[in-house]
Parts: sequence; structure tokens; C-alpha cells
Amino acid sequence: MDAHIKKVYVPMTETGFYILLCLREPNHGYGIVQMVKEMTKGDIVLAPGTMYGSLSKMEKDGLIRFVREEDKRKIYAITDLGNEVLSIEMKRIERLYKNMKEMG
Repeated sequence: MDAHIKKVYVPMTETGFYILLCLREPNHGYGIVQMVKEMTKGDIVLAPGTMYGSLSKMEKDGLIRFVREEDKRKIYAITDLGNEVLSIEMKRIERLYKNMKEMG
């Protein structure tokens, strides 16, 4: 992973985190918005501008890739680099959670 990717994506924004998490299975922007809304019980609702801007940047940076178009919707999937970044972030969150619990 190059320095640019690490600088931009580690630590991740919630938006970036949820996009990569949802794209472990191929999906489109609206599908991601719905999944995040459901996962967070409506606490996080990704705005279309934020979502599509993030998808475009992540595709350009190689974290996700365009898979196909379906009913005029672009389907994306996470790449190996995206999985690596997601894994780093998940470990960071686990460490934060563990430390929080220990300090209880």
C-alpha cells in the first residue's frame, strides 16, 4: 500500500468504512445507502453526493472496481487493496473498542 492511500484512508471516515464494508458483495450506490441505513437503524444515512463522490474517488484510488451495469446502476466490488485498507481499519476499531472496555 503506497503512502498516498495510507494518508487518505487510514483512519477512515464512517462513509468510507461503510462503503468498503458493504462492497464485500457487489452492489450499487443506492443499495449501499439502504444497507447502511438498515445496519445503523437509521442513525447514518449517506447522502447521494457524498456516496457518489466517495465511490468515484475510491474507484480512482483502486479500492473498489466497476463490475457491471444493471438497470442503469453501476455495480461495484471491493478490490484486494480495498480489503487491505478495510482490514487495517477494522483492527484499529477493535483496538479502540478493547482499550475503551479496559478503561471501563
